[in-house]
Amino acid sequence: MAPQVQIIGVAGMPEIRPGDDLAALILEAARGQGMDVEDGDVLVVTQKIVSKAEGRLVDLRQVEPSARAQEMAARTGKDARLLEVILRESQRIVRQERGVIICETKHGFVCANAGVDTSNVGGGVVSLLPEKPDESAERIRAVLAERAGVSIAVIISDTFGRPWREGHTNVAIGVAGMSPVKDYVGQTDPHGYVLRVSTMAVADELAAAAELVMEKLSRVPVAIVRGFDYERAEGSARGLIRPRERDLFR
Repeated sequence: MAPQVQIIGVAGMPEIRPGDDLAALILEAARGQGMDVEDGDVLVVTQKIVSKAEGRLVDLRQVEPSARAQEMAARTGKDARLLEVILRESQRIVRQERGVIICETKHGFVCANAGVDTSNVGGGVVSLLPEKPDESAERIRAVLAERAGVSIAVIISDTFGRPWREGHTNVAIGVAGMSPVKDYVGQTDPHGYVLRVSTMAVADELAAAAELVMEKLSRVPVAIVRGFDYERAEGSARGLIRPRERDLFR
């Protein structure tokens, strides 16, 4: 049979608050729609609910902007308090142009605004990326493995822009239970050609595919990918970050 992959959105999740048991809420929501997490599934969880559960939230009313943030605000027209939070979450500003701020986060991700997000939070509060997204993914994976008795992989996803192409797509910022890449280097194609550079970012591909059932306004922050044959491993999203010496854009 030809390979098949199924992507199932998990609806019915409540509004997440700091300290919530995400794994328990995901399992409850899945079972509430008549399904369960199965062995071999890949669970894709949006960064926003992970950050909320971990308390990675900042009230801008309590932020005192630095001189640098105030100077950037004067040039960009952005809120100096927001810029201060972005600076705190960055290890380096990669580029600023036309009101866009591209940062290298403390994790090593290169993205707009260091992942600081104002959407789906409200009340003058912004969300930050999880401090250690791989560990966040592993906590969810371990709890679900224990409570549901299954071996699964977990991906924490976030929305990034891309060089060369318009539009945004979800990528993996945290991975547990699977290799984030599938390496074909050294294998031979049907014509006898030995592959030399074919390494597929499967964790990113799964994150992007899952977004098709999550969308931005549907309040479906979790998806189950079923039927994908992945390499079971400890996993880490760090394997998807291109080293600076090989990065033509840094």
